[in-house]
Amino acid sequence: MPTNFSYWKKQDKPLFKDLDWNIPEQKSNHVAIIGGNSQNFAPIVKISEFLATSYPVKTVETILPDALKSKLPPALPNLTFLPSTTSGSFDRSPLLAETLARADFLFFAGDLTKNSITAVALSEALKTLYQDPSDPDFELTPDRAKILLTRDAVDLLIAESEFLLGSGTIYVASMVQLQKVFRAVYYPRAILLSAPLMQIVETLHKFTLSYPATIATFHEGQILVANAGKIISTPIENTKYTPISLWSGELASHITAMNLWTPTQPLEATAAAILK
Repeated sequence: MPTNFSYWKKQDKPLFKDLDWNIPEQKSNHVAIIGGNSQNFAPIVKISEFLATSYPVKTVETILPDALKSKLPPALPNLTFLPSTTSGSFDRSPLLAETLARADFLFFAGDLTKNSITAVALSEALKTLYQDPSDPDFELTPDRAKILLTRDAVDLLIAESEFLLGSGTIYVASMVQLQKVFRAVYYPRAILLSAPLMQIVETLHKFTLSYPATIATFHEGQILVANAGKIISTPIENTKYTPISLWSGELASHITAMNLWTPTQPLEATAAAILK
């Protein structure tokens, strides 16, 4: 185990308050929030409302399966319903990629179920929009729409982990979910739930040197953010979150907003969002 952890910063108080200046006074940008199924959609609507009322986002579009059309009041703003499976989750449709293409940021907020058709539908839509990172001409540019995965969206798209990690996706994921991601890409070093904090930090350091993704997770009382080999840890006791509320969608909403307006500094933007 190395003794030099120069890549690890500890955030006991806000380290990046200056990023607040990047948040515009006038509303701008378009965020698409994708999630929900016929049995569970309330968290997705709450996430959309929270983001729309907390930040100057011009359009917060909530994309839901059309099986929910009769369950939601038409007065709710910016709702888009797309074809659904017989079980009430997203079905394959060219409209899915067309709809996602309108947004500056794609926030996959969960409640997507374990439906394999939905997994294929979302995978196909993303691959229609994004060049494969394995392509020799691939270039990760700051103006491309960012992708954020959280809650069961991480699990549903686990088969596309190589593609998503290479595309610079932001993961707000539990340690158990990260185990699955590491296995999916055959990473030679496992994430162990029993590992001490320093070992997890070192593993995330090496993993994010291999992949241009940003990872936010939780271990041993610390919210960890990793990107490009750098790590920032924040004691959860210094935040408004609990180990359960971390996964409600509020933190992911803050991370979305901060990355929307600071796209070239994902590590700093994500760490700043934790203390919002």
